[in-house]
Amino acid sequence: MNRLPRWLPITLAAAPAALLLVFYAWPFVTLVTTAVDREVIGDTLSSGRTWRVVWFTFWQAVVSTVSTIVVGLAPAYVFARYMFPGRVALLGLMTAMFVLPTVVMGAAILALVPDSFNRTIWAVLIAHVIFNLAVVVRVAGATWERLPRDMEHAAATLGATRLAVFRHVLLPLLRPSLVAAASIVFVFTFTSYGVIRVLAAPGTRTIEVEVWRNATQLGRVGTAAVLAMIQLAVLAVAVSWASRSQRRHAQAIAIDDTPSRRAPTTTAERWIVTVVVGATAAVTVVPLGALLLRSLSTPSGWSTAAWTRLGRVEVRPGISIGVDPIAAIRNSLGTAMWATIIAVTIGAVASLAIASSGRLGRVLDTGSMLPIATSAVTIGFGMLITFDADPVDWRGSSWLVPVGQALVALPFVVRNCVGVLRSVDPALGDAAMTLGASPSRAWRHVMVPYLWRPLASGAALAAAISLGEFGATSFLSRSGGETMPIVIDQLLGRTGSILQAQGYVLATLLAAATIALVAIVELTTSRQRRDGFSVVPVAPNEADR
Repeated sequence: MNRLPRWLPITLAAAPAALLLVFYAWPFVTLVTTAVDREVIGDTLSSGRTWRVVWFTFWQAVVSTVSTIVVGLAPAYVFARYMFPGRVALLGLMTAMFVLPTVVMGAAILALVPDSFNRTIWAVLIAHVIFNLAVVVRVAGATWERLPRDMEHAAATLGATRLAVFRHVLLPLLRPSLVAAASIVFVFTFTSYGVIRVLAAPGTRTIEVEVWRNATQLGRVGTAAVLAMIQLAVLAVAVSWASRSQRRHAQAIAIDDTPSRRAPTTTAERWIVTVVVGATAAVTVVPLGALLLRSLSTPSGWSTAAWTRLGRVEVRPGISIGVDPIAAIRNSLGTAMWATIIAVTIGAVASLAIASSGRLGRVLDTGSMLPIATSAVTIGFGMLITFDADPVDWRGSSWLVPVGQALVALPFVVRNCVGVLRSVDPALGDAAMTLGASPSRAWRHVMVPYLWRPLASGAALAAAISLGEFGATSFLSRSGGETMPIVIDQLLGRTGSILQAQGYVLATLLAAATIALVAIVELTTSRQRRDGFSVVPVAPNEADR
């Protein structure tokens, strides 16, 4: 259907382009120009604190990445090579853990680890490994399950041990996918925000947290802007290196069209599968269970007081601390509803524009992915300093929060839809035109019906992202408009068992909602695969990191 009138894709692209220009490009340019101040740059770069923060951010990300890759190799192997009961459910639960809001993961680890680990770097590293485990299993496992076994069998026939086969045969073939997984984990842990806010010691901060602290607590907007630029520069170097490394180590091999998974047959294989699956299930389920248990735990024993008194957060009877969890739930639901409506509406027309045009579609496709390459903290900070004066003094506007969350969720909606639309057979449109339909009518009746199912999946994903979004919202929300992640962070930082238990109540509710929404996404995408459409895997919720 290449005979569409030119005005149609241009009209469809207008709204997504306007959203990206006003709420992404403009704030980003404002952020850059704010950072370009010789005095502020000199003061920031000459400060020892700046480089201590940069160094901590870098080394904890490196350690988290290496640890995640090492821990993730065993489940990646088992999930790639073996069939076992509960495989799909466990893989879906791991994905749900990956999509959980980081503040919820921080709360789960806080509830799980001993008191001696609380507010230590060990708790941060544990959270990062559990959080990102699904990346290794998904990315490396997708390659591993399609590697031909002929070379492994040949090496074993020549006397190579299992370890030698892995080192000399499998590892070189897996290296590009391992580099890809490592680059994703590094980006996520380098931009860690919610986990650090909840788990790290008070004086331990990543660049993300330091940007938030300087911008909102200290009023040093220029310093925060320079730190944001440092972060972007490091990430650009890391992603560039990973891309070159993938190209350098890529090898042309015959990939199996279908996964070569089988049931374990030998005693050793059954032991390996049992141990690895059991450990993976424990790592996935136990933190969620710890959330629920801590919400029921008080110094005097087990109690449902945190649940039944959720609307009354008091230090003593009649003395409130100014936090209202019930209002936070209402705020989160209302904000998520509007953010989802915006993301789905804009994502739908953007996907149709991308799928129906050439050069314009490629430009819009690239532009719609830019928010993924920018942390939510940077997006929120840019919007904060851009919309703070007439004629665009919007900082106190309640609608700015759902717009910011929709901007973060938009790339996931677009990616969910574009793959399906591009898989539609063009012959269907040609047949409709042969029967007398105009190009526009043929396009509308052929393409649009295929949009509904991926759009439903994208809506669920956008709602999950919005409910857990912490980075941009921490800049844009105002007193009385706090969402659940913000109130969770506030409650967990308070003294008093009932207050912290209520924080765990909110974290449990948010985790349950996120897992339910991810289940909807997984169910919808599995149906799309059965229908023969290409589907982009569910992307992680780094919206709040």
